[in-house]
Formats: sequence, structure tokens, C-alpha cells
Amino acid sequence: MFASATASSVSLRQAGTYKQMHAATRVDYMSPHGLIEMLYDGLIGAMTEARGAIRNRNIAAKGHAIARAVRIVDEGLNASLNFSDGGALAVQLHALYDYVAIRLTHANLNNDEAVIEECVRLIEPVRSAWSQIADRAPA
Repeated sequence: MFASATASSVSLRQAGTYKQMHAATRVDYMSPHGLIEMLYDGLIGAMTEARGAIRNRNIAAKGHAIARAVRIVDEGLNASLNFSDGGALAVQLHALYDYVAIRLTHANLNNDEAVIEECVRLIEPVRSAWSQIADRAPA
């Protein structure tokens, strides 16, 4: 009579597929500033998932979330830096991103939620500043 309170694996896969398609569609129409903002959101989301997985002692989910966070830092944020136009700011962001990637690896190896919280505290102000810039940038 009533549906189960837990989602079936099929419905979870369907939700994941929808989420991926929605993100891919958004990317096609976003400005470069919006794409970076989306990377920051994805990074913070992955770190939040990792913290929850540590609390729930879900090692596989923690490893997956931290791996995603490190990929966002390395392949997204770090790769998008323009050192010729960005100057000292690009160098400082590169150093920050490298530090965050190293600390996330440490958190993964040691199940250290406090280190993930440190990384969130470091990234959130940068994300907030970027959001303000993105709001003023031409589309």
C-alpha cells in the first residue's frame, strides 16, 4: 500500500543520471565565471559529503567524495588558473589549491574530519569572493 521509505538502486541510478545530465546541460550555457563558481560549489559539496561519510563510518563513500574533491581542485580549479594574466593572485590560488589537495589526501588517509573542515574554511571565502565577481561579470 505504501512505498518503501528507502529508494531502490534503480531510482538512485536514475536520480544520478538526471543530476549528471542537468549539470552537463548547465555547463553548455554557463559563462567561464559561472563554471568556476560551479566548481567551488562542487568542491564544497564533495567535502561536506566526505565529512558525513566519516561520521557514518562509510569508508567507501568518504574515499569517493574526497577523490572527487581532489579532482575538482586539480583538474578544475588549478587547471583553470591563468598565470600570465592572473599574476600574483594566480600564484597564491595555486598554492592554496595545492595545500587543500594535500590536506584532503591527509584527511582521507586518517579519517580526519577536522582537516576537511579546515579545507572548507579555506575555500568558502574564496568561493564567496568569486561569486561576487561572477555576479558583476558580463555574460
